[in-house]
Amino acid sequence: MLRIAILDDYQDVALSLADWTSLDPDCDIVRFGENLSTEDKAAEELAEFDVLCLMRERMPLPATLIARLPRLKLVVVTGARVRNIDLEAAVAQGVTVCHTFAGESVHATPEIAWGLILSLARSIPEEDARIRQGGWQNSVGTILGGKTLGLVGLGKLGARMAPIGKAFGMDVIAWSQNLR
Repeated sequence: MLRIAILDDYQDVALSLADWTSLDPDCDIVRFGENLSTEDKAAEELAEFDVLCLMRERMPLPATLIARLPRLKLVVVTGARVRNIDLEAAVAQGVTVCHTFAGESVHATPEIAWGLILSLARSIPEEDARIRQGGWQNSVGTILGGKTLGLVGLGKLGARMAPIGKAFGMDVIAWSQNLR
């Protein structure tokens, strides 16, 4: 029986985002909704698994942990960046590591960043809670127009942030190795 672990699925979405039924019926899929917080805990919990499915960079796989997972043959990680896995150690142990394409993070990450900026500038969480409790608006908020947006890095994500800041009427300044 092939044992597959889905790690750090905090949002309980992994089983709904892929067609797991296409796998052999003998596959045993186990979803971990909580982080395996220490290497010892991870080694104990994952020792009997052949495949690890990682959510982004949440679970590190250093050489020391890979060496403690004797059945491990495949690691699949969502996203195109694989900085949390010791790839040399995986190759040395005969473990294949693959990743999904970058996906929608080129859009999602700047959207989340702007959501947080707007939430802070306009006190949206506090005002929403106040209204839900029967109150009314209690703060004025900060206008973004005329303010300065400073970006450190103007790669894929920073380059998406800049025009949005300009659309708000912000002065945009950036430092980036890409500007050299």
